[in-house]
Amino acid sequence: MSNVSLSTSGEAAATGEVPGRDVLGAVPALALGTFAVGTDAFVVAGFLPELAADLGVSTATAGQAVTVFAAAYALLSPVLATLTARLPRRRLLVGALLGLGAANLASALAPTFGVLLVSRVAAAAAAAAFTPNAGAVAAFLVRPERRARALAVVVGGLTVATALGVPLGGLAGQWTGWRWALGAVAGLALLVAGAVSVLLPHLSGNPRVPLRERLAVLRRPAVRAILPLTVLGMAAAYTVYAYSVPALAAVGLTAGDTAWALGLYGVGAVLGNLAAGLVTDRLGGVRVLAVGYVVMAAGLAGLGALAASGARVPVLVGVLMVAWGAGSWCQTPPQQHRLIAAAPGEAPLVVALNSSAIYTGIGAGTLVGGLTARPGATMMYATAAGLAVAALVYLLVTAGERTASS
Repeated sequence: MSNVSLSTSGEAAATGEVPGRDVLGAVPALALGTFAVGTDAFVVAGFLPELAADLGVSTATAGQAVTVFAAAYALLSPVLATLTARLPRRRLLVGALLGLGAANLASALAPTFGVLLVSRVAAAAAAAAFTPNAGAVAAFLVRPERRARALAVVVGGLTVATALGVPLGGLAGQWTGWRWALGAVAGLALLVAGAVSVLLPHLSGNPRVPLRERLAVLRRPAVRAILPLTVLGMAAAYTVYAYSVPALAAVGLTAGDTAWALGLYGVGAVLGNLAAGLVTDRLGGVRVLAVGYVVMAAGLAGLGALAASGARVPVLVGVLMVAWGAGSWCQTPPQQHRLIAAAPGEAPLVVALNSSAIYTGIGAGTLVGGLTARPGATMMYATAAGLAVAALVYLLVTAGERTASS
């Protein structure tokens, strides 16, 4: 197998032939890795009450396990990109998956909530080391005409995890207990580590780019105007998500119904992501985002109205879950489009910063959700819908500035 080095600009400098069909088996393995990461990030939502009861904390407190994971990912992603730049890619990716597996085993065996939080930070560090590099490596494993397809396959692992991994994890938590569900994620991560170590060719590391240089792009007014929207929009999307079980109980669903409801959220997420990717080039990022925030706000407000009224309309809940998922996950393609247009020469850096902003928003939203969970689900839904409206207002205010790209 040939060697390929990946430069900091995102271009490949081949030291041999560009890999072809002999290494294509590595791309599905990397996608399975991102599926494991995506499942691990949010699987806790499916069994939060059981976890809270077992570890002797409130449901609102237990939800901070998601906050801690997201915050650690956001903070560690640029730091780890700098510290691990020179490592060979296979060693880095396999090591990250082994770390993810070990961290999830620690979570599954955690005797106290404090130990669980420490293990979630370790899992986030492993995820932050794996996900960005998996996408970059996939793009360079294949011939140029197949690179976009390979990247879509790997990134698609995260979206599929939202649609399938989290609901299945929730079912596993109900059937076998939350510890076994986290153990299954650990087993998947270790299995993928073995596959990547066998299938991935040697890929040398990159020159080290100082963290200060990575963050220098934030001096651009357009980038500074666009990134806060990612944080605000994802906070709106995830204020309720970690508390899905009690929030959905407020609209008449049992714990057993949560899996199909989250599955419908995932269907909406996939559809929203695909639709946004297809129409952003034609309509522009601002229009796509505006529609997305309206759809998200409507879905969350509708669920809040059902919770407040005490009405039991499962079909309507399903429709609103699809709307919530679609509005949440339609954000990433247009935001990346706007950021790349704002800093075309630094696309890899702004995409990485957007990833950190996504997890910052997820952590902030989960924190807000924990604070509003005590007054009740109606307040949680209303707060999330209000944040979606705030994101729409921020978008419309900043979109007219010359510093912001559509």
